[in-house]
Amino acid sequence: MNAAHIRREAAFSSVSGYTAAVGALALIALAGLGVRGGVHPVLCVIAALLGLVAFAGLYMLQPNESAIITLFGKYIGTDRSEGLRWAFPLYIKRKLSVRARNFNCPTLKVNDKRGNPVEISAAIVWRVRDTAQAVFEVDDFERYVAIQAEAALRHLASQYAYDEGEDLAEGETTLRAGMDVVADALKMELQARFEAAGVETLDAKLTHLAYAAEIAQVMLRRQQADAIISARAKIVHGAVTMVEAALKGLAERDIVELDAERKAAMVSNLLVVLCSDKETQPIINTGTLYN
Repeated sequence: MNAAHIRREAAFSSVSGYTAAVGALALIALAGLGVRGGVHPVLCVIAALLGLVAFAGLYMLQPNESAIITLFGKYIGTDRSEGLRWAFPLYIKRKLSVRARNFNCPTLKVNDKRGNPVEISAAIVWRVRDTAQAVFEVDDFERYVAIQAEAALRHLASQYAYDEGEDLAEGETTLRAGMDVVADALKMELQARFEAAGVETLDAKLTHLAYAAEIAQVMLRRQQADAIISARAKIVHGAVTMVEAALKGLAERDIVELDAERKAAMVSNLLVVLCSDKETQPIINTGTLYN
């Protein structure tokens, strides 16, 4: 979109509505007094009409609410004042909230970087920054936000893998492990897409992330297998450390002297006891070390 043809917000200075209301009441009161005092009826009617016209130009704005002023289809400006205001009665005043709004993006089924189907959704906080752009540059800025948010979320999911794996570079961001990085990337993409509608993104966070139902069980078994492998690796590492400490302690204290074969048997027995996932039943040797 050519920036030179984009409609930008222009400030509009309205008159205090309280002053206008007092003036309108004064004109109507003068008209009534003129009728009683014998003033020409035409003048009284004109004063009364002016008072009514002044009342017609009154409007009220709440905090964080604006009024887009147009005259016969021409944009005049945007009034962001608060309270009771007054503007020329022929001006059309379209009120527009500039408060923060929430949009809960529905759960989408998309493919991640690996091509695996995942379910993802997000909560987006946004507000209108430029009222003229929001009203005149897009047909329906709320629908525009909803469609662009869905498109941004689909594009984001395709840029990252759901979880870590051997096919990814070390330290590469994933959807599950890099939630903060992903949220920042989503916010930046949303801001770029919302710019044409004069909307700014205040915050964006993922609210739902999971594998699609058709592959959820398979991926769960894979995660369980990874967890088991990691746990067993720690158990083996700890067992080897304990066996090493036991052999070193026996040698330093000169409690018993073991040859290579008995050391191997001792190491084997200790590893079986320490690494087994079930309780082992020890057998006491009542004979000699070699019988």
